[in-house]
Amino acid sequence: MNEVAAPVETAAFAAADYKSGYKPVWCPGCGDYGVLGGLTRALAILQLPPHQVAVVSGIGCSSRIPAYTSCYGFHGVHGRALAAGTGLKVARPDLTVIVAGGDGDGYSIGGNHFLHACRRNVDLTYIVMDNHVYGMTKGQASPTTEPDWNSKLTPGGTGVRSFHPLVIALAAGANFVARAFSGDSGGAAEIIAQAIRHPGFSFVEVLSPCVTFRPEQKDWKQAVRRTEIPATADPAQAARRIMTDDGFNIGVLYAGDRPVYGRTHGTGIAPAELEGEFAL
Repeated sequence: MNEVAAPVETAAFAAADYKSGYKPVWCPGCGDYGVLGGLTRALAILQLPPHQVAVVSGIGCSSRIPAYTSCYGFHGVHGRALAAGTGLKVARPDLTVIVAGGDGDGYSIGGNHFLHACRRNVDLTYIVMDNHVYGMTKGQASPTTEPDWNSKLTPGGTGVRSFHPLVIALAAGANFVARAFSGDSGGAAEIIAQAIRHPGFSFVEVLSPCVTFRPEQKDWKQAVRRTEIPATADPAQAARRIMTDDGFNIGVLYAGDRPVYGRTHGTGIAPAELEGEFAL
């Protein structure tokens, strides 16, 4: 009689297994530490092998995150992280693709890519650490900065209306819209894990205080609160909730069911066939 081989147990991954040996160089107290912790805990919740995850970023304090993980990483040019992440996911649908950035990188020079990434609805997750300021380049106003924020670089404020990323994401077609807080790393992990699980383009805004250039943001800890309203699949209802929100409700605000790009599109032609058409 042949012996039946014992089943091979899959090794469980802990959050630490997703961290690299590089020590973060963010300012003491920076919210991005909490986001890194939330991301690695989310990957542990999902038990995704590190080699099956790719973290893509652009430029800025938040965009250092790929170097601090043990997953595949790509540190791209300013504002182009979503373009690189979208191409990667379409070419390698077997990978879990996570794009990380900040409010400057993502909504200013990267604003056009943000709109069209939402519209395409490729199955990836976009995590934006929003601190309403350019932290890496010493405190300039960003797209999400309040119009009356007074600083040495913008005396009296910019006078320009703040960019509203959640409203834009919903209107452009994102399939999942949520907000988290870096000071609640466990809560952020739960939301990020939900975003990764949800099919299509998932957008998570993380309130991540910059205590160096916006020390008043330390008060965000008292302002944030878990939303008591469950997520909706109705974009009109979600729009009303987001437009009347004060910016400090934490949780999933919209979870849609749009068809995911790549699963119902494409020619089905193998790369080798395409190469043959260009042979000289």
